[in-house]
Amino acid sequence: MKEETTRRVFTTEFKKEAVKLVLEGDQKIAEVSRNLGIHPNNLSRWIQEFKQNGTAAFPGKGKLLPEAEEMRRLEKELASVKAERDILKKAFGHFLETQQMKFEFIDNHRSEFSVEKMCRVLDVSRSGYYRFRTAPESDRKKRNDALYMQIKTTYDASHGTYGSPRITRELRDKGIRCSENRVARLMREKALAAQTKRKFKVTTDSRHNLPVAPNLVQKDFSAAAPNRLWVSDITYIWTLEGWLYLAIIQDVFSRQVVGWSMSQRMTKDLVLNALKSALGRRKNLSGLIFHSDRGSQYAAHAVGELLQQHGIKQSMSKKGDCYDNAMAESFFSSLKREFIYPFPAFKTRNEAKQSIFYYIEIFYNKIRKHSAIGYLTPVLFEQLKLNNAA
Repeated sequence: MKEETTRRVFTTEFKKEAVKLVLEGDQKIAEVSRNLGIHPNNLSRWIQEFKQNGTAAFPGKGKLLPEAEEMRRLEKELASVKAERDILKKAFGHFLETQQMKFEFIDNHRSEFSVEKMCRVLDVSRSGYYRFRTAPESDRKKRNDALYMQIKTTYDASHGTYGSPRITRELRDKGIRCSENRVARLMREKALAAQTKRKFKVTTDSRHNLPVAPNLVQKDFSAAAPNRLWVSDITYIWTLEGWLYLAIIQDVFSRQVVGWSMSQRMTKDLVLNALKSALGRRKNLSGLIFHSDRGSQYAAHAVGELLQQHGIKQSMSKKGDCYDNAMAESFFSSLKREFIYPFPAFKTRNEAKQSIFYYIEIFYNKIRKHSAIGYLTPVLFEQLKLNNAA
């Protein structure tokens, strides 16, 4: 006797969570369907309904009160308008001049918006898009392979530190048209990923009886021009010969490291040499504020005297507040994440000095693009601003 089969019924909550696994995670429809034991067509239909109706999706059976019916209608209408706005907003930044580019945009954003809605907003036919989708794989593969080679070249040039946003900006600067979604997808497929953050500690010895300068910055790390605010800090790097200490001075306006010094001892001379390095390359310092932690190296009389000689005001952060010198500490985070942690320990201090010198003077100041200054390098950002002001 044939066994009766019962059709599975899915709750609204189940459908929404299944949809989120695809839209908010890294899993494909086929993978989620297989793991949940549902047909891929069902999941695809749920995704389309969720994109079109938002929170009003999957209302279930039964009649609604007139007020609830109207509310559901308005929610659907609002979700549709919002989706169209979001499509236009994303498409605006991609310079979609040709039909081919529009089809590629649709293909790269299928997990975010419905194909039907994107085709309507971008004024292309669905049949044309599906012809694009079913075009010989070799053509699309050639384009993707060519783009991936550009991505890999840029990734390698950044020493593995750039993620998809910076790589996309770099490629666009070279005249290569691509979307961040497409770059991110190709990077995922090839397992290219920017180095992730690791915790580190910065050395501050505030247990001293030296005079402490007032906090003139109060966590306002902004500057309208160069040489208005410098921040400084000290960190240490392990080598097989022992610790190497690094002091840096950063101009807040452009994020450029304007002074630095390295030594196997953490003394006031480390700070003095970094200051002299900065003073040697920067002029017109009237009104400049020099901000640091309240460590004994910065509170030393010799440091205060050197600052006074050049008309520079000294500022120190609050005791024990790690966020009171966040910009300088952010630099150390980038240095260690991008140039130190991914590699074996330096054999000698000299080897470490050479690598850190390259990182500061060449990579960080002149090559590395910074999101906080419009994905420009510190040197270029400052040059452009000064030229515009002239």
